[in-house]
Amino acid sequence: MAMEQVALLGTGLMGFPMARNLLAANVPLTVWNRTQAKADPLAADGAVVSATVADAVNGADIVISMMSDGPTVIEVVSDVAPGLKTGAMWIDMSSTKPDEARTQADILSAHGIAHLDAPVSGGTKGAEAGSLAIMVGGKQVDVARAHPVLATMGRPVHVGPSGTGQLSKLCNQTVVAVTIGAVAEAMLLASKGGADPAALRAALKGGFADSTILQQHGARMTEGNFVPGGLSKFQLKDLDNVLAEAAALNLSLPMTQDVRDRFSHFVAAMGGAEKDHSGLYLELKARNGLQT
Repeated sequence: MAMEQVALLGTGLMGFPMARNLLAANVPLTVWNRTQAKADPLAADGAVVSATVADAVNGADIVISMMSDGPTVIEVVSDVAPGLKTGAMWIDMSSTKPDEARTQADILSAHGIAHLDAPVSGGTKGAEAGSLAIMVGGKQVDVARAHPVLATMGRPVHVGPSGTGQLSKLCNQTVVAVTIGAVAEAMLLASKGGADPAALRAALKGGFADSTILQQHGARMTEGNFVPGGLSKFQLKDLDNVLAEAAALNLSLPMTQDVRDRFSHFVAAMGGAEKDHSGLYLELKARNGLQT
């Protein structure tokens, strides 16, 4: 069966490699990005590059959005929903709030358009490798339809009704942020105590403390490589969303609050907004009076 026509909106750090994997799987793809120069190189891989959102989604069976935040997605959805193809589906793979996902679904439903919220985890490495964890909220019939497209980018798992994909991503971001904080402390302790951080990571590999964050971000920290795979400003945005959702559920998340405040300081006071979120290591060094 032929692949459905897909439009991908947003070809930034994550959207660009995701588009390449769609094209590698022979998915007919049109792309759009607010700064078109970031999308233009995809033409060499076979994508149609559109100058406007309206042109990009015209005739698309499936629209994928990969944008900076929920309000931006809602604005775009509101603008183009009336002109979408009958029977089309919108898959938002951005990281937003659960209630923003449900708002998108409501807007699209009024025009007969299906919706899935399907945020991802795995960073740019996962996007490039096509190994993203994809948390999908929505109706089972829509998840089944979207599976062939989503599977070109990673491993989609249906986690529940509309909004639960985004809720799952918030849970993911809590684990990621708190683990980054713990790994930063372990790397600094090892370094100052005279142990080789690289040898420590090798020693812990396969043990109970091992994780992708320990191996990848632990290396970033001790090598001083904070070229962004996951931007600190977006990690902060996600943690703000986590705490807003927790407050709505009358929950207190003290570890999340602490690491959120540290990311806020790193972003606002240390110029860390555009650095990788493993850059929290620099905040830890600064609070210990060490040169960053």
